[in-house]
Amino acid sequence: MELQQLLFSQGFGARATCLGLVQKGLVTVAGQPVADPYEDIAAQDGLEFTVEGKPWTYHAKAYLMLHKPAGYECSQKPGAWPSIYTLLPAPLRQRPVKGGQPGVQAIGRLDQDTTGLLLLSDDGAWIHRMSSPKHHVPKVYEVVTADPVTEQQVAKLLQDVVLVDDPKPVRAAACEATGTHSLRLTLTEGKYHQVKRMVAAVGNRVTGLHRSRIGKLELPGDLQPGEWRWLDVAARAASQSSS
Repeated sequence: MELQQLLFSQGFGARATCLGLVQKGLVTVAGQPVADPYEDIAAQDGLEFTVEGKPWTYHAKAYLMLHKPAGYECSQKPGAWPSIYTLLPAPLRQRPVKGGQPGVQAIGRLDQDTTGLLLLSDDGAWIHRMSSPKHHVPKVYEVVTADPVTEQQVAKLLQDVVLVDDPKPVRAAACEATGTHSLRLTLTEGKYHQVKRMVAAVGNRVTGLHRSRIGKLELPGDLQPGEWRWLDVAARAASQSSS
């Protein structure tokens, strides 16, 4: 792949911008400066390069995890709150648009006041695999409630729960009380405000919500709110697991 094309594919600006970066001597590949924008580079995942002195690693497709903090919207065009995309570096935000959609997209959404594990990618097939209800990828939520959690409420959440304005019953794949005012809820669907609506339907109210796991992929303890990292192949496989 030509070096200028490689930079463009990684989100370092328009083609003319990428051309200029190389011609100005602002790009190194594997530690060596490259001045020819048309030089053929063996583009493979893990290739290290720098642009204007800042290190970057080549990824043909982006697979990311983000620890979403409270006070951010999962939207490219947010309203009252800042977008989670502002937490990503410019190259990830600027990866080329594909199929009319932004290059890197959040897979599903978390409300602005919900925290926890969020996955992002520009791989359309993987996005579909992770977000389609038919694949039943489990998502685990840590829930804080306004009132004490009762055994009856846990039992109801494991049975059919009818939500307001939605006649089709839903149920938790797993549910357990984790404290007097907290529970762990596992869902395989992704309805709008589903956790909050389910808890309300059994007579309680959510006051705090955190997603701790998708598939077998847990939010790492060392990934702080607002931080992100690349997913390797093993992590992607874990996130797809339904067991």
